[in-house]
Amino acid sequence: MSDYLPVLLLAGLVVGFGVLSLAASSVLRPHRPTPAKSAPYECGITPEGLPASERFPVKFYIVAMLFIIFDIEAIFLYPWAVAFRGLGLFGLVEMLVFLGLVFVAYLYVWQKGGLDWEASGRSATHADRTRFTPLAPSVERGPGERPVGG
Repeated sequence: MSDYLPVLLLAGLVVGFGVLSLAASSVLRPHRPTPAKSAPYECGITPEGLPASERFPVKFYIVAMLFIIFDIEAIFLYPWAVAFRGLGLFGLVEMLVFLGLVFVAYLYVWQKGGLDWEASGRSATHADRTRFTPLAPSVERGPGERPVGG
């Protein structure tokens, strides 16, 4: 237990400093709310587009998730590059398998349209290929069209 005493002491100091800083800032700061302080901040310019209470389009979420996934992949490359000589052929083969899986994931995302930021000419056919289609009885039919096999 005495081996962990310095670590626990440091953790206590860190937590105490954080709590003390937050408490001091809330007590000492002037509290004068204004409409300008309540407005959403958008890179130093006047906010445009959606109000802050509305949801962002899903494409922003998808791009953020793809960035995180492929960024973590790059993080795994650094230790391998440092220890490359010591790992030998086994380490090389394992990293090639890993990079192959990442490349397959990249191709999958590309094929599903995760990298298409704007609608393009291929979007309609691409959406038709990737969209979930319900079973035949619930498919909408135009006037005068009969169900298949009926």
